[in-house]
Amino acid sequence: MDVLRETNLACPFFVPIAIVNDGSWPHPSRLPLGAGWAGNCRASGQEVAASDPDVRDFCNLGYATACPHLPEHRDWDAVRFSVANANAQQLTLRFVCERSHAPIEYGQLTFDLESENWLNLHPDPRVLALADAYRQTCRSRQSAVAV
Repeated sequence: MDVLRETNLACPFFVPIAIVNDGSWPHPSRLPLGAGWAGNCRASGQEVAASDPDVRDFCNLGYATACPHLPEHRDWDAVRFSVANANAQQLTLRFVCERSHAPIEYGQLTFDLESENWLNLHPDPRVLALADAYRQTCRSRQSAVAV
């Protein structure tokens, strides 16, 4: 799967906390993290609660240049995820951090399903928080299919 063809992007300053299954998004599986998420914003340098309108219009999406909290100087505009490999033991995600629609950084993160731990950590906690949300969405979809 070509990571650059995926449309899964999230604001790099968004801290997802909980999946929102309230029917407010018409196609939640098409959202960047695979579902709508409630959460906080770290754009100011401190983690603060994001308002519902901001969560819906900006936080769950990358390239939210109209967001009033987005810093003018930032490393990335969005972080993109896709599943590179999934089996009974591990889930490997590809990520791409983008600025102005161009890749700035990319790599893979592998999660061990048995120990419930990341086998390799990204040095920026924002990427890992978004990857963990994407992982949880993937897992909830697998659970729904298994039922």
